[in-house]
Amino acid sequence: MKDWEVVIGLETHAQLATVSKIFSGASTAFGAAPNTQASPVDLALPGVLPVLNKEAVECAIRFGLAIGAEVAEKSVFARKNYFYPDLPKGYQISQFELPVVLGGALNIVVGSGEHAVEKRIHLTRAHLEEDAGKSLHEDFGGKTGIDLNRAGTPLLEIVTEPDMRSADEAVAYAKALHALVRWIGICDGNMQEGSFRCDANVSVRRPGAPLGTRREIKNLNSFRFLKEAIEAEIRWQIETLEDGGKVRQATVLFDPDSGETRAMRSKEDAHDYRYFPDPDLLPLIIDANWKARVQAELPELPEARKQRFIAAYGLSAYDATTLIASAEIADYFEAAVNAAGQNAAKPCANWVMGELAARLNKEGLDIAQSPVAAPQLGGLVARIVDNTVSNAIARKVFEALWSGEGKSADDIIEKQGLKQITDSGAIERLVDETLAANAANVAEYKAGKEKAFNALVGQVMKAAKGKANPQQVNEILKRKLG
Repeated sequence: MKDWEVVIGLETHAQLATVSKIFSGASTAFGAAPNTQASPVDLALPGVLPVLNKEAVECAIRFGLAIGAEVAEKSVFARKNYFYPDLPKGYQISQFELPVVLGGALNIVVGSGEHAVEKRIHLTRAHLEEDAGKSLHEDFGGKTGIDLNRAGTPLLEIVTEPDMRSADEAVAYAKALHALVRWIGICDGNMQEGSFRCDANVSVRRPGAPLGTRREIKNLNSFRFLKEAIEAEIRWQIETLEDGGKVRQATVLFDPDSGETRAMRSKEDAHDYRYFPDPDLLPLIIDANWKARVQAELPELPEARKQRFIAAYGLSAYDATTLIASAEIADYFEAAVNAAGQNAAKPCANWVMGELAARLNKEGLDIAQSPVAAPQLGGLVARIVDNTVSNAIARKVFEALWSGEGKSADDIIEKQGLKQITDSGAIERLVDETLAANAANVAEYKAGKEKAFNALVGQVMKAAKGKANPQQVNEILKRKLG
């Protein structure tokens, strides 16, 4: 694969967080019985007319401003004509030549730690459109049922330039976009319910050659499937070309069970859809005052917060990027730092990304459901920083906080007698006792076996019931053995 360059662009459909549909007053709530949330407008009954949802437009404006794009003063809705059984009108109301958002960019970080690389992904456009209904193939005895609850649900379709060069970059972009739309409150990001779904356009070429023929992988609703689907498609295209075959433009589906992509239909170009201006909808006009009001209502954006975390707390770009994965995580981290003190920012970041994240993942919880509140975690980190407890003891305190055994780290440390031993005289006595009782380990260490030193440290910590300061134990032990 090193002789090939991969080129990837993503199209993402974000369901907008409005209570009603884009052109009707029907509810957008998920999970209702089939066809109970389809109004006459959604059903395309004769004589009905669409009315644009103002909140959907404001969602588009918020997004455009958040990515530094041009929010068009004038955009136009069109009828995108193609046949789907769950599209009652026979066309989809969308935007084509004049979309509401043009350009913009999103920064991503690929890799971790010292290997993390930042990259800027440019966007082509974002446009408003309505969703289609849903075809149901189960439980109908060989027939298909149509549920039109989704018909008319407001979507923002977000299209990138072909800037990505690997599946990892595509996933990093999708995660950054997912975080952003949730951050600014325009989409709940629920991928299981179809609120955030990606189509990946993938092609390969020899380095320096013109762009290859792309194939579009449709409806990827998890980051894992996005990565697996792109990697499978890359393998297939390279193998096809190296075997002397041709890649033909097509729409494909990813089968998670087989790990392969398969062609669904030959890919239509824009002219095949036959776009016509929708005569029932006036051009959408967004004036400067409207944009200024929405701008004033925007929260501190992820990229700005990331840069502030780096500047104010001395965090790496990777740590800061991880902590802005959602507004909830960023808020939790800052609340923990406020409790621990700014000099404890890096340890707070480590605990939020490490111990806390692992426990939340294990329990299937999000950070808003954490039994350990941010001030409690900050209080614990403060006791690590001032050497009241060691990291090992801190994990015990964290478990107690998680189980609700105390209101604060100080409360648990006091009740359970977990305060770290930092008195050098007391530690020296423990070291002397350990050396006297472990002559074999001492002899092994002096014979050049480094592992024997770790065994002696372990014996000292055991004698201290884990409460001796590990750094002091190491220093005194080395001096005694010197």
